[in-house]
Amino acid sequence: MSQLSFADLPDDEEFATAALFDTTLVVVDLETTGGSAERDAITEIGAVKIRGGRVLGEFATLVDPGRPIPPQIVTLTGITTAMVHDAPRIDEVLPAFFEFAAGAILVAHNARFDVGFLKRAAARRQLDWPFPASLCTVVLARRVLSRQEAPSVKLSALAELFEVSVKPTHRALDDARATVDVFHRLLERVGNQGVRTYRDLTRYLPRASPAVRAKRALAADLPHKPGVYLFRGPGDEVLYVGTAVDLARRVGGYFSGGDPRPRIAEMVNLARRVDHVECAHGLEAGVRELTLLATHKPSFNRRSRNPQKGWWVVLTAERFPRLKVSRTPGPVSLGPISGRGEAAEIADVIAGAAGLRTCTRSTATADHHFCAGPASATTLPDPLVAAVPGLCRAASERPQTLPDYLPRVQAAHDLIVGHDDALLDRLSARLEQLAATRRFESAARARDRLAATIEALARCQRLSALACVPELVLARPAADGGWEFSVIRHGRLAGAGRSPRGAAPMPVVDAVVAGARTVLPPDEAAGPLRGAPAEEVALIARWIDEPGTRLVSIDGALASPAGSAQRRLDFSRTAREAREAREHSTTEARSFRLGA
Repeated sequence: MSQLSFADLPDDEEFATAALFDTTLVVVDLETTGGSAERDAITEIGAVKIRGGRVLGEFATLVDPGRPIPPQIVTLTGITTAMVHDAPRIDEVLPAFFEFAAGAILVAHNARFDVGFLKRAAARRQLDWPFPASLCTVVLARRVLSRQEAPSVKLSALAELFEVSVKPTHRALDDARATVDVFHRLLERVGNQGVRTYRDLTRYLPRASPAVRAKRALAADLPHKPGVYLFRGPGDEVLYVGTAVDLARRVGGYFSGGDPRPRIAEMVNLARRVDHVECAHGLEAGVRELTLLATHKPSFNRRSRNPQKGWWVVLTAERFPRLKVSRTPGPVSLGPISGRGEAAEIADVIAGAAGLRTCTRSTATADHHFCAGPASATTLPDPLVAAVPGLCRAASERPQTLPDYLPRVQAAHDLIVGHDDALLDRLSARLEQLAATRRFESAARARDRLAATIEALARCQRLSALACVPELVLARPAADGGWEFSVIRHGRLAGAGRSPRGAAPMPVVDAVVAGARTVLPPDEAAGPLRGAPAEEVALIARWIDEPGTRLVSIDGALASPAGSAQRRLDFSRTAREAREAREHSTTEARSFRLGA
């Protein structure tokens, strides 16, 4: 179950109207061998019993699933087959857990998953279900938090947002403890909206209208497989495109009212049919989604409204080159960057460090460049702090000839393509100087500008390296114990497939490679990604970074350039953490002043 509706309310009126503060709840988390309650088994149960904000007891045990634990699950949870070898079986554990939790409301993060496994295990053993109701913190979070505040409602993301005392670790008891804190913080958010009882909370949660629930038949024939789904409207137009690891479950969720966004509710009301494209795995689904978004431009997909999103910092081919911000990349460029303002800031940092001109006057026939400026380089505006309107970054007290200027262009070129990061050394030294002279506000702004520049450089250089590889064949463990395969050619997904558990994988790999589409040699003049779509290359890079991904074969080499900014990412992560801490302390101080 993904959420509660009035049908889920217990018959006991006293129970439904009792204050949540006085109600016993059991927050539970499971670890399993996979995602299917039908095919997979529980490996660990962790639970915390709470009432009135106090912990009444805890329950934790490993469970022998009676089968080997797949490698990708071991990587995720750290629970190995050896660890559960002497653990009790579910036949012994489930009655003990039911005795610990009986009569309480069951709370879980993504209750559909945990409750589904527990109910299936109980049905197989003909045990009565001892819980009057359940609550899902995913549904509650989607109702309480805006997309801006919480783009993701994963437990790890909410734990970070609320700064909970116990961090989730993909171990059952730790995750249950983290869910307790997250649940309490979410309840704090709704306390001032008249939510006091269990019934108040169920009424507060999103509910589907009878007309929307009647449309569940649209998802009846969808497979429990990964893929892309397309909602179609009265005129057979495509309203919305999305991806799912389980098409039937994901599409069915739209008809339960679990998504509180008004535009999605409007889309579901208009929908007359749901088409789907079954895919081998999530990466293929993501790439197909990008293609379908570009083709149909569905009105209810926000990102399809701007298919050319992203900005590039481009080194121009003028006689005296400069950096400009453009929607399209050039032969030497950096991107894509999400916002034009951010791209302009990064261009200014690099131009300031290299001494490139930022004026836009024509230099097509000029034999020198001259913008009047400060009397010495020591009085030039700091490239890390802010641009000075009207002042060129190449300002000088005398005209500059091409031999004077081109070494600056070469330094910027080498930084962008990753050949040499000497400019970053220069900027880092300037940052240290600001801190040493106790100019802390300037140093904080400088740190943020330098971190944003490093992150953009590192990302572009990594995607560029991926787009240069003629062929890359990758494998990743699938949730059902089989393998997922991808053939990547010049930054594009050329082929995808999977082998079931127990089947020999290499014949499948050979078939996928043989059937993969041809990708012509790239055009280097098309930019660092050689014409490959930036979003597709980014999807592939994320898939490669997932735990358990393995290299089957490669034509060429996948390597970062010698001067890549990727080796400086630790600095940017530290800077981001410092900025978030500063913003958090500023918010707290403002709240304190308002409260006073």
